[in-house]
Amino acid sequence: MGKKYSLGLDFGTQSGRAVLVDVSNGEVVSQATKMYTHGVMEEYLPDGTRLGPDWALEDPADYLEVLEETIPAVLKESVIPAEDVIGMSIDFTACTMLPIDKDGLPLSFHEDLKSVPHAWLKLWKHHAAQYEATKLNKIAEEMGEDFLARYGGKISSEWMIPKIMQILDEAPEIYDMTDRFIEAADWVTMQLTGVDVRNSCTAGYKGLWNKRKGYPSKEFFKALDPRLENVIEDKFTPNILPQGAKAGELTEAMAARTGLCPGTAVAVGNVDAHVAVPAVGITEPNKMLMIIGTSTCDIMCSEKEQIVPGMCGVVEDGVLPGYFGYEAGQSCVGDHFEWFVKNCVPESYYKEAEERGISIHQLLTEKASRLKIGESGLLALDWWNGNRSCLVDVDLTGMMLGMTLTTKPEEMYRALIEATAYGKNMIIQTFEESGVPVDQLYACGGISKKNPMMMQIYADVTNKEIFIGASDQSPALGAAMFGAVAAGAAKGGYDSIFDAANVMGKVEEKTYKPIPENVEAYKKLYEEFKLLHDYFGRGGNDVMKRLKKMKAEAMKK
Repeated sequence: MGKKYSLGLDFGTQSGRAVLVDVSNGEVVSQATKMYTHGVMEEYLPDGTRLGPDWALEDPADYLEVLEETIPAVLKESVIPAEDVIGMSIDFTACTMLPIDKDGLPLSFHEDLKSVPHAWLKLWKHHAAQYEATKLNKIAEEMGEDFLARYGGKISSEWMIPKIMQILDEAPEIYDMTDRFIEAADWVTMQLTGVDVRNSCTAGYKGLWNKRKGYPSKEFFKALDPRLENVIEDKFTPNILPQGAKAGELTEAMAARTGLCPGTAVAVGNVDAHVAVPAVGITEPNKMLMIIGTSTCDIMCSEKEQIVPGMCGVVEDGVLPGYFGYEAGQSCVGDHFEWFVKNCVPESYYKEAEERGISIHQLLTEKASRLKIGESGLLALDWWNGNRSCLVDVDLTGMMLGMTLTTKPEEMYRALIEATAYGKNMIIQTFEESGVPVDQLYACGGISKKNPMMMQIYADVTNKEIFIGASDQSPALGAAMFGAVAAGAAKGGYDSIFDAANVMGKVEEKTYKPIPENVEAYKKLYEEFKLLHDYFGRGGNDVMKRLKKMKAEAMKK
């Protein structure tokens, strides 16, 4: 049998990318990226319809364009025959969900619904369902629902049920028209295979499903809203398959659109963060992987199920078979560095970067790296897009303390990076205090490769050595690995994700080790961060929420 290949497709916040991977060694032989045509819609629909605060929508048609453009591109670049591609899989940001009709069409594809915001796909960072999430959490607590503890005590507004509740509250006609609510990962997989299945990862982490107990009870959903009593039976796909399972095979129609062979094995979909774990070679418990991008997801496995305050969830077999998979994360990392360079950097810095032929991020990082720890006198909270862990509160907002008339952009930039490191340490400490030790720390994603200063700060703040994933496209590589598992060893792939990870998953030789004097310096700043974190985040002063409410009221006038 000659060399065989697997295809991984990673759908992110702004773009989708495909990688073609040699299954014998995990080498990426070609890759292609497609920016979404419509991008993230946060203020207006394409026809100009205005959206409310905290909305984030996308057009699922953009995802089909990714399939049609990137797959032929990687095949062409690699000059590999389509028949040698034995399997494929996709991963997605989550919870990214959409309402579809009985034919599987997104409601936003209907001409008469294009001006209706709730007919469109809700991106993971759609936070406008916070009212519904708060209501869900209150009722679940009052009813003593045991599922709540498995999600750190709070269900996020980012997740499936609050988003469905918002549709029912604000556009009941859309709820009634919807045949199924579906994760984008499952919808794209259905486009590839013609088979409607749910993956256990998003069902477990984002849809409140449990391997042993199923979904919450009808009584619970009825308490949320009488119209929701039968939401699971009426609006959800019952067929749930575990990670690594084969969802189906590529249809004739989709093969014609992509250049692949009909019958190519397609694995069930996955979440971008969770699928990256085997891509860095993690096959054991108590190793946390930080997937650092616009936001950061933290994924780790354990042999035991523990309750960790503010975690996004613990799901049996949710990441690797045989283990309990834990998820936590930060809602804003790369996004707030990007916000800063777009809104707070003077023109002179851009000119300097242009003259030197480097990016504005490189220039700021270079200047910031010359600063001593604490030299700026600044301390920030990393809540520009709310707090995912450990407070689970999207109504918290960003803050920077200590600015003066001499504060420089690079000092603010470094303070934002340090804030994300403190937030990460808060997550790690919460896990460890809850009986889930973090023995090793891994990182992947573009920032982990591009910004050595940031990775060293993370090592110093957490006092842990950091291993970096070897691939530039860890989620896509992970998806390709699951595609190889869906194909199976008989076709040249693998019979388990552990077998695939041992061969295809890798880390770089270079690691980031904590520098003792830096560790001590950051301990003092971290203690100050914790004081601010608890004061503004745990009810000491709800000024952020009061200001956000005033903003919303002012926008209505």
